[in-house]
Amino acid sequence: MLLTAGQAGDNPMLVPLLETLDGTGTSRFRLLADKAYSHPSTREKLRQLRIPHTIPERSDQLKHRKKRGRLGGRPPGFDPEIYRERNTVERGFNRLKQWRGVATRYDKYALTYYGGVLLAATIITYRVRH
Repeated sequence: MLLTAGQAGDNPMLVPLLETLDGTGTSRFRLLADKAYSHPSTREKLRQLRIPHTIPERSDQLKHRKKRGRLGGRPPGFDPEIYRERNTVERGFNRLKQWRGVATRYDKYALTYYGGVLLAATIITYRVRH
């Protein structure tokens, strides 16, 4: 889990987050992400890391690719059946948001907030698995 400023976007933190998994013995997984992660550089990095992913293409990227004709390349692979499983990620975030301190961020210091998020995530994980 990584903590960023509230106004920071999610996409720039994806690669640092994935790098924390490197060498941890984490089993293979498929990244399911929304259109915010559809940037070509993100897709390229995921290919380099050999991480299978299912990310829908944004409409502006689709128009740009089609406008370029055959030079626009082929569309990225997308499986709507697999993408339906992304709701589990959203449900996880919603569980975290049920914790008042996490949802409202009353904590003055980032380290204190981070501790609260870790505590909430640990308790949620324990409850789900037991």
